[in-house]
Amino acid sequence: MTTAERFRAAVDNRDLAALDDLFTEDIRFYSPVKFTPFEGKPMVLRLFGVLLRTFQDFRYIGDHTGTAHTSADGTPAPSAVLLFRATAGGKEIHGIDLLHFDEDGRIKEFTVMVRPQSAVLALGEAVHTGLVADAGR
Repeated sequence: MTTAERFRAAVDNRDLAALDDLFTEDIRFYSPVKFTPFEGKPMVLRLFGVLLRTFQDFRYIGDHTGTAHTSADGTPAPSAVLLFRATAGGKEIHGIDLLHFDEDGRIKEFTVMVRPQSAVLALGEAVHTGLVADAGR
């Protein structure tokens, strides 16, 4: 099973422990609602905890694999694009997850792109609320 397939299974099962095994320690997560990336496995896992609670009816609908240049250092890396649909804040979201893998097959860079803009705004508000709530625990 590829890392992308294992990632999809972990998301489908809402399994943060399985995600932990798939990420590099220095993973970078590029969000559609924040200019700078979330960095490091603890922060990205915290974010995924919020995302898994925020999305409703989340489902992957397709995938593509190949190679792409990473944002961090511009080097080509094996990559996968996972297409998804979901609902957040009452808005239908269309999006992609772009995963870049390191030489060991773990996810070193993760970029999310979503549309339409109203869904991006609803998602941003929901994630912010979730992160603030988690910080208060």
